[in-house]
Amino acid sequence: MKTKSGAKKRFTLTGTGKVKRKHAYKSHILTKKTTKRKRNLTYSTTVDKSDEANVKAMLRS
Repeated sequence: MKTKSGAKKRFTLTGTGKVKRKHAYKSHILTKKTTKRKRNLTYSTTVDKSDEANVKAMLRS
């Protein structure tokens, strides 16, 4: 089975096996968002436990 190319671009695995992702809502219409909100959207976070199995399945090659 091939890796989903959309998932390949959006997710990375950490050393402990968790899935890292970026925050949404940071690409456009930034003028109305506060500096604090934009700054907090910059950092990465992990995928929720309930979605982790689906994302890992998409990343499996």
